Amino acid sequence: MSRSLLALAVLAAFAMQAPVRAADAADILAANRTASGGSAWDGKASLQIDYTYAGQGLTGTTTSLQDLRRGAFVDSYRIGPTSGANGYDGSAAWLREPSGTVTFESGGDTLQLAVNEAYRDRNLWWRSDRGGASIEGPVRKSADGHDYDVLTVTPTDGKPFEAWFDAGSHLLARTVEQQSTMTITTDYQDYAAVDGVQLAHKQLVNDGTGAANQQTYTLSSARFLPPRDAAAYAKPKAELHDYSFAGGVSETTVPFQLLNNHIYAPVSINGSKPLNFIFDTGGHDILTTSTASQLGIKPVGSQPSGGAGDSTAQGGLARVASIRVGAATLSQQPVDVLQFSGATEGIDEQGMIGYEFFARFITRIDYGKHQLTFIDKRHFDPKDAGTPVHFRFFGQFIEVLGTYDGIPGRFGIDTGARSTLALTRPFAEQHQLRATEPHGIEALTGWGVGGPSRGYVFRGKELVLDGVRIASPLTEFGTDKGGAFGVDAFPNNVGGGLLKRFVVTLDYDHQLMYLKPIEGPIADLDTFDRSGLWINQSPKGFQIVDVTKGSPADAAGLHADDVITAVDGKPVQSLKLYALRERLRNDAPGTTVTLAVQHDATTRTVKLVLRDLI
Repeated sequence: MSRSLLALAVLAAFAMQAPVRAADAADILAANRTASGGSAWDGKASLQIDYTYAGQGLTGTTTSLQDLRRGAFVDSYRIGPTSGANGYDGSAAWLREPSGTVTFESGGDTLQLAVNEAYRDRNLWWRSDRGGASIEGPVRKSADGHDYDVLTVTPTDGKPFEAWFDAGSHLLARTVEQQSTMTITTDYQDYAAVDGVQLAHKQLVNDGTGAANQQTYTLSSARFLPPRDAAAYAKPKAELHDYSFAGGVSETTVPFQLLNNHIYAPVSINGSKPLNFIFDTGGHDILTTSTASQLGIKPVGSQPSGGAGDSTAQGGLARVASIRVGAATLSQQPVDVLQFSGATEGIDEQGMIGYEFFARFITRIDYGKHQLTFIDKRHFDPKDAGTPVHFRFFGQFIEVLGTYDGIPGRFGIDTGARSTLALTRPFAEQHQLRATEPHGIEALTGWGVGGPSRGYVFRGKELVLDGVRIASPLTEFGTDKGGAFGVDAFPNNVGGGLLKRFVVTLDYDHQLMYLKPIEGPIADLDTFDRSGLWINQSPKGFQIVDVTKGSPADAAGLHADDVITAVDGKPVQSLKLYALRERLRNDAPGTTVTLAVQHDATTRTVKLVLRDLI
């Protein structure tokens, strides 16, 4: 059963002994088949397993329906205030997310993980050809006083995972699998016979983010069933009646602020006064914890969330009666409740509009006019929308196939990212970009749910998105070991710094994005910081979080934890952080910026002379 239904939990600590050579893989798998029931599996067509769920402050139920002949499955859940499902029909993966939309999933590692799950459901490793999988090992490992024979299994069209077999009982005791940004460890316990075969009656799921996040699945019933029709595993039809326009209109337009390439516009929750939300195609509908408290909305549970940066943040789940932008309203919606830092931009970010809202409408983002338009799908005419760009889904993230400098790649479309083009660390390492791009600089380049993110920044080569060409965008590749930009599954990222070249129109139903070039000059395009500073808002002023080595800030003697209290004689209380950031990018090389800087009880004056870093 898939363990990506909710964010998962902590990797148990092991006292590992040095690996030693174990028995032959064929012997281990033959012993596993015998221990699991042997010939009792013959003729079994399908299996339905129901579990009770407890974890992350929530309880609920889950069900897994498995086609043991064709490798199809459907995993569904009702946990806390949410429900959803994911499935695989034997060739295509799909997802029904908590707000009710249903999408085919072929981005990221979703299809590979579905193949892996179907492989394990069917025990294809018992076949003489191992079901086409590559199997490495075994290696003998010890943990918690037990010995295990560990195989690394890579199914055809899947991805590698570890299978740990108990050396005494020969039953499958554990799997370890990279799922997107998390390493998921599942322990299988309390085996008992069901219709002659051994099934684990308890599964513990961990993802390394802390003991509080451990999840427990306890088997409540299991039944072997006759073959099910293929329709039982097919992508279901979405029936959505939770969105509307006020006043009988077919579209609504609202102005937005573009701050450091982020889109901010007013949103009303449950009829509230307008609140300042960021609009992020890489995110979900979210309330900050302070906004939820202000509105009397009480979240339940606590789940880890990640993104850019190496860390994770804890958040809860809630439901709201309405989310309104202009004349467009969604009703009875699940939302995440998560504290993300407005200190990064120096503005009060009270929430986020993400996939759930965009999926209900045709969304047009006019970066030239700073306008957001939500259009009734029945009244959308694409003829003047621009060049169509096909995309696919990775969860709810938009992923476009394209090339960078002729190298094929996957590119996420992320209005919530300030960057122009951010390549992942695995992509950069695979294609040795550091060696081919010597005229760059390593710096702190972003801040997400996972905290600070570092990258190597340079003037890039041509980017092609499904035929749309962008010449020499400002480019960076991640240097973080963890987080979204540190794993293979996550796509390269196209942020607001690139998208603002266009009027962007999103049609989620048809998986199309239209790009129409903006006429005239575009402000703050492909610029990069000329100071070497990363600064965040703090109660005392603008806090220096990071200083790039060899930069003007480094030469001026500035350090992390210094606090800027005045700029050119003006107290920072009269300035906007995002405006200072823009100035440090766009003021001409040679410009001197005079800073009053406080460290502990000492204040000093610093002359910062801007210069190009790339």
